Amino acid sequence: MAERSPTKLWIMRLAYLGFAALILFAHLLPLETTPQRFAGPDILVALTFAWALRRPQYVPMLLVALVLFLADLLLQRPPGLWAALILLSTEWLKSRDRSLRENTFVAEWVTVGSTLFLATLLYRLILGLLIVSPGALSLSFMQYGMTMLAYPLIAGASYLAFGTQRGKQGEVDHVGRRI
Repeated sequence: MAERSPTKLWIMRLAYLGFAALILFAHLLPLETTPQRFAGPDILVALTFAWALRRPQYVPMLLVALVLFLADLLLQRPPGLWAALILLSTEWLKSRDRSLRENTFVAEWVTVGSTLFLATLLYRLILGLLIVSPGALSLSFMQYGMTMLAYPLIAGASYLAFGTQRGKQGEVDHVGRRI
């Protein structure tokens, strides 16, 4: 019962906010002054997707929107575009969490991969239509690939460290609503 208490829910929401702040802080550190030739994974998106599929109540829509909009501002992306695409993707994944409960992790991974691929493609397409330089195509797809490679590690670490496992059939929260 302690796992489904309101206190645990708010602690996990604050943990998500803390991890987001830590990830953004790491991105802003001036570790290299030359342009990068290698794109690393988008850990914030992978963490958001993993928690949205495993425990949707931990990442409410408003919190995800605020965190991703802040990331857009701090990382100097067009404000709100990537945040809106990932927010829509997160909400779509949340709506699919019940149908993915009985499937394997590979099905979850493929679902996350196709969702992120579509968001990345739409991001580049919208930036192209608005005549904003979206950067090198190779870096976008390298970041997509690295994020998909990091997703199992992030989902596994979330499970081991915080117990963010998929909900079970018939599981209810502290007030008796189905999870």
